[in-house]
Amino acid sequence: MLSEALMKQLIRDVPDFPAPGVMFRDITPVLQDAKAFREVVDSMVECVAPMKPDVIVGIESRGFILGAPVALQLGVGFVPVRKAGKLPADTIRAEYALEYGTSVVEMHRDGIEAGMRVAIVDDLLATGGTAKAAVQLIEELGGEVAGAAFLIELEFLHGRNQLEGYEVCTLVKY
Repeated sequence: MLSEALMKQLIRDVPDFPAPGVMFRDITPVLQDAKAFREVVDSMVECVAPMKPDVIVGIESRGFILGAPVALQLGVGFVPVRKAGKLPADTIRAEYALEYGTSVVEMHRDGIEAGMRVAIVDDLLATGGTAKAAVQLIEELGGEVAGAAFLIELEFLHGRNQLEGYEVCTLVKY
């Protein structure tokens, strides 16, 4: 397995993206390295398997890249959470706060059945707003949030506080 130090070597720092003063953590080099990508997915499976999910929810867009192979390895389904207006069937929506303003995510109304255990997978836990919105969608449909797994956690933004009471697993912390 890749150590946290090796994963950090592969995660590219992009200063001033998408805005001045922001250090973007780019996982593209991890995805380009087949061995590293496999090991990250395997590590995420190790995080999520004990949660015993019935389904994985992946948050747009890098949560799709990581969540779908985690779901396949665990032999469970995958449900996308997308930006508003991107899903074709009947949806539910949750609004969440951004640094300046708000945003909305949606999930298909038939994506989660009452009583399902759900694990959320995404690439990044920053302020926790998007993950908390996914929790709201899952619970609105009667699902039980078993926990969440992230490749990267930006600890200084305290996003874990938004997920208080839920199991959270992260592979790399900044």
